[in-house]
Amino acid sequence: MEKKRFYVNVEHGSILEDQGAETYEFEVDADEMEIHKLQELFDKTHQKEMGTIVRGMTPYIQYHDDEDNDEYDRSLLQVYRMLHQLGTPQTKQHIESMEIL
Repeated sequence: MEKKRFYVNVEHGSILEDQGAETYEFEVDADEMEIHKLQELFDKTHQKEMGTIVRGMTPYIQYHDDEDNDEYDRSLLQVYRMLHQLGTPQTKQHIESMEIL
């Protein structure tokens, strides 16, 4: 499949074809299957994020003792790994500078 340039906003979990449609942090070159996989990762991360809401409203649960937060962190890390894999040189450099991989 042919790769196209996409613009990604991690906070909103959005993948855009139009550079001017929304603010974005990263540029990736991907085919339709790769974009579908990235969208699945964003969806999974969003679901995991919803599970962390309980801890936010329950002060006696420590962040480091909460499996929901661990799952969210692992899911978000998968997103960044895929962005690094598909990213332009600038995207790869930026993610590497974040020292999260």
